[in-house]
Amino acid sequence: MQSSHRTLPQTSSTDASTRSSAEKSSLAGDQEGSLDTHTDPAPRAAEQPGTEHHGTDMSTDVVHTQVTGAAARSLPPSSGLRMLAVHAHPDDESSKGAAMMAAYAAAGAEVMVATATGGEQGDLLNPAAEEILQTHRDLPGVRRMEMAEAAEALNISHVWLGFADSGLPEGDPTPPLPFGSFATLPLEQAAAPLVRLVRRFRPHVILSYDEVGGYPHPDHIMSHKITVEAYRAAGDPTQYPGLGEAWEPQKLYYDRAFNPGRFEAIHNALIEAGHESPYEDRLLRFRDGSIPWMTEHKVTTQIPVGTFLEHRDRALRAHRTQVEPDGFFFATPNEFLREVWPWDDYVLVDSRVETELPEHDLFSGLR
Repeated sequence: MQSSHRTLPQTSSTDASTRSSAEKSSLAGDQEGSLDTHTDPAPRAAEQPGTEHHGTDMSTDVVHTQVTGAAARSLPPSSGLRMLAVHAHPDDESSKGAAMMAAYAAAGAEVMVATATGGEQGDLLNPAAEEILQTHRDLPGVRRMEMAEAAEALNISHVWLGFADSGLPEGDPTPPLPFGSFATLPLEQAAAPLVRLVRRFRPHVILSYDEVGGYPHPDHIMSHKITVEAYRAAGDPTQYPGLGEAWEPQKLYYDRAFNPGRFEAIHNALIEAGHESPYEDRLLRFRDGSIPWMTEHKVTTQIPVGTFLEHRDRALRAHRTQVEPDGFFFATPNEFLREVWPWDDYVLVDSRVETELPEHDLFSGLR
């Protein structure tokens, strides 16, 4: 067995609110799943804090290249185990790890999503949803209903942390974030509701974004920060007193939904099969380093999700104000994905139990 206990990385000082409008516009449309109504791409995660940001060889991010039998692989029974995924806005949970959560719920685990904000600063991204009259007078209310429908589709529980969406400021220079919004709060104030939730729900595993938030949206970056803080502090009874009995989660993961190795494999398979690929431009961006804040984490953990891709699709389509039903998310048929890349990818950041890498189970070392 290999001990995976690691020192938690320092959070990045990246601040999306300081980016120029030119930087933002250069990234528009370069994402598959940042569905919180903001159109920056999701970069990759960092191998170490302070790692120089640059393009990378796609092959370094692939844990396994053989997929024989992976499409049918299932998770072990997971009753009694608990998982908490921390997200910034409603719909992030469906674009990042939805199939994984549905798979663990089916295996008997308790799976909970905590959403930091209500996505109040978001826009109507799917023109077809304009026919829903409520979207014109109460889009945040519609998004809350969509979140409930997505949670039901995945068979998971859900809680709101209750913060105000910070939005994604545009302009040069960028304007300040709205007063009192999630990303403007002191860390201890922002982390307190999550610490309370961790102590109540008592998860064994916690997941969220990397230190640039998956992509540098201020709410995603703050979601990363509060997740690391809660993982670090929830088990210490001297910290955050009055927020419940201390509970120490055992493993912390970063989501790797935008693993370039995944895009490379699917792209190559599509080309070899004589199909057009929607990923070529994205791969060029990964290779040439034109996304300057890309960070580098290698995938350590791949969860078999081939039989749960339809659950992901239902959860995505539940967010009808944000997701076009025939849009980019659905460009590659699930049967094709089951043969080429039937996994959701993660980075093990810290473990308080021994585990062996690579993993195919987020609860490895806890059973």
